[in-house]
Amino acid sequence: MPGTNLTREEAQQRAKLLSVDSYEIDLDLSGAQEGGTYRSVTTVRFDVAEKDATSFIDLVAPVVHEVTLNGDALDPAEVFADSRIALPGLLQGRNVLRVVADCAYTNTGEGLHRFVDPVDEQAYLYTQFEVPDARRVFASFEQPDLKATFRFTVKAPEGWTVVSNSPTPEPKDNVWAFEPTPRISSYITALIVGPYHSVHSVYEKDGQSVPLGIYCRPSLAEFLDSDAIFEVTRQGFDWFQEKFDYAYPFTKYDQLFVPEFNAGAMENAGAVTIRDQYVFRSKVTDAAYEVRAETILHELAHMWFGDLVTMEWWNDLWLNESFATYTSIACQAAAPGSKWPQSWTTFANSMKTWAYRQDQLPSTHPIMADIRDLDDVLVNFDGITYAKGASVLKQLVAYVGEDEFFQGVQAYFKRHAFGNTRLSDLLGALEETSGRDLRTWSGKWLETAGINILRPEVETDGDGVITSFAVRQEAPALPAGAQGEPVLRPHRIAIGLYDLDGASGKLVRTDRIELDVDGELTAVPQLAGTRRPAVVLLNDDDLSYAKVRLDEASLRTVTDHLGDFEASLPRALCWASAWDMTRDGELATRDYLALVLSGIAKESDIGVVQSLHRQVKLALDLYADPAAREGLLARWTDATLTHLRAAEPGSDHQLAWARAFAATARTPEQLDLLAGLLDGTQGVDGLAVDTDLRWAFVQRLAATGRYGEAEIAGEYERDRTAAGERHAATARASRPTAEAKAEAWASVVESDKLPNAVQEAVIGGFVQTDQRELLAPYADRYFEVLKDVWGSRSHEMAQQIATGLYPAVQVSEETLARTDAWLAAAEPSAALRRLVSESRAGVERALRAQAADAADAAQA
Repeated sequence: MPGTNLTREEAQQRAKLLSVDSYEIDLDLSGAQEGGTYRSVTTVRFDVAEKDATSFIDLVAPVVHEVTLNGDALDPAEVFADSRIALPGLLQGRNVLRVVADCAYTNTGEGLHRFVDPVDEQAYLYTQFEVPDARRVFASFEQPDLKATFRFTVKAPEGWTVVSNSPTPEPKDNVWAFEPTPRISSYITALIVGPYHSVHSVYEKDGQSVPLGIYCRPSLAEFLDSDAIFEVTRQGFDWFQEKFDYAYPFTKYDQLFVPEFNAGAMENAGAVTIRDQYVFRSKVTDAAYEVRAETILHELAHMWFGDLVTMEWWNDLWLNESFATYTSIACQAAAPGSKWPQSWTTFANSMKTWAYRQDQLPSTHPIMADIRDLDDVLVNFDGITYAKGASVLKQLVAYVGEDEFFQGVQAYFKRHAFGNTRLSDLLGALEETSGRDLRTWSGKWLETAGINILRPEVETDGDGVITSFAVRQEAPALPAGAQGEPVLRPHRIAIGLYDLDGASGKLVRTDRIELDVDGELTAVPQLAGTRRPAVVLLNDDDLSYAKVRLDEASLRTVTDHLGDFEASLPRALCWASAWDMTRDGELATRDYLALVLSGIAKESDIGVVQSLHRQVKLALDLYADPAAREGLLARWTDATLTHLRAAEPGSDHQLAWARAFAATARTPEQLDLLAGLLDGTQGVDGLAVDTDLRWAFVQRLAATGRYGEAEIAGEYERDRTAAGERHAATARASRPTAEAKAEAWASVVESDKLPNAVQEAVIGGFVQTDQRELLAPYADRYFEVLKDVWGSRSHEMAQQIATGLYPAVQVSEETLARTDAWLAAAEPSAALRRLVSESRAGVERALRAQAADAADAAQA
């Protein structure tokens, strides 16, 4: 519907005209167990700057029963259309609007999501409003700079719990009447409703007392490790309140683990919703706990940056997300008692690789993106907004100084509490505390797209003494179709000098130099006259955002000794550089595999190990010369089994290798082992084949044709849960038969009945890289249905289909030509064009990498 796509200009006009005082929202959810629709009554009080002005309020609802403006009844049939209620030229200074509508529960994770747990057959509800979905539940001026207070009153079934932004009241006759919130934006209001299980505690320090709550479905309660979650939360409270010098701004802090959540979590003020896959039903590695802790801290940081102080418009979405990401990692690295002081290693190995990948797509954009409308922002929750932005904030901290950075942040919070800001407000505060002029810095870092490459240029004499050293900066051309021009940037970096320690055999840092790099060539005279080390590592400590290359001598050492770095962060930087070179076709896939196999046994960081597992599998599936692919996969699979058998019994590494083996097992003997581990006739010492690991084995056996419907149904009988339902859906869709693929395709494309999480599971099973021939006919079908799917489904559901079913495994010039023809003829919206163009770029990159791998083999 055209009215759903609010433009920036419309929002600016409305913000100039209106100031919103309060919302009173009455919801009758007493029929939630049955689903359908529910009654929503909204009363909004707002002021208007111009007499007799016209405006509109947003609402997505099947039926609007009443619209009353300042006591005058308006005809809903005349004023409600295209998700907007027109407010005619009757507006005056102070206005009261009342809207009565029937709104709909969803199963898409947008608006008020309804889920029925197969364990207890009870319904569980939660809201998800970012970006524009509060309007699915109540009439609202749906933009972040029209803040107001919100008073929710909710009627719920007997025995249920209702949680919102304000403290939970005692219900009367199953009606929960909440106190008004502080002035906040509509997208961070929340309701979580159902027979949820809860655990409570209190954060207390220096006279401050904040009630804490953790919620999940009763069927997950036995797995809820609330003590560990409270511990991370308290560490975050301590660290953020000290660094921000501003007390937690809300009255309580609940964290609610909810089902079928599309994102990782959402920063609703005082009522954070988190995907309930973070309540671990089975053994996971420490890397999973680290990621969960970062998510918890990320959302807690948002209570200040995003909720207390909110962007004026979605151009500055990046600042909300980047700040929360940067500070959550910094907290993990520095908070007393943190279990993950190596969190910057994880950041370098995962978040930054995501940023580099995103920044090399044709859709790359400046960190401060030009958000013209809601369609733009809906596809902008990407690696630029989160990971590149956080990387650049880390660079900014190095540039202005950590103390000066947080002093500026403190002034910013005090100056703009419960208000809306632009980027210039934060930069102005940082200029005051640091004395740096950030206008040029901001222009080059935040308002331009693309990555720089840093290369060392080292000259030595015959005795190995450095005669000259410089850092060369390059600005590669932006991807075809990307807007803007490449630019050289000012970088604050460290140069690490590493030598092999004879006693330990480790690569140890012997010196570190920190300096500013600017322009094409920056001399480093302080290294002249020193002995050349075994490895020169640019951007040591990962202070800046740039692709880093090694000189030839350093590359030889790293190739032989990558696993021997004493510290985890330089290892991660070298692993990331090797992966980037593989994606760019500078390092052949077979050589990347050899590098991983030579060094991974020495890699102690389990998060890095698991990333290497994923990257090797991706490289072999998409970047390897097709003629050599099967041989390389066989080599990798043999290695995963060897490492599985050699790993310490019961260790994280053993579990990670078990999953890597399950992802690629291919020979009859390897598949026999998976089946034997499932039925108990075979075992690996210390390996607990628990619920989720069983499903990993079942899914691989299904994908290779060893398991059919009977075995999948039997496994589901062992695990009749929501997670079991998703796992079974993946297994069914992964079966290598035309019938299974047709059934999966029909359930996703030809029907809109699947809930979001199950649709995602089916798509994940449907696309199997070793079933290319079976999937080939669906490439044409994808382009035939895509535009209709995009126009008829909600954004989340359509985006899953557009990205998940693109024929990415059909790496061929034919796929590129078919995509180009569709883009030329279909006239897709800007958002859909972006998603398809990004997928096309993946195929184009894979073709280049395959050609490089084949050329390397021919040369060898």
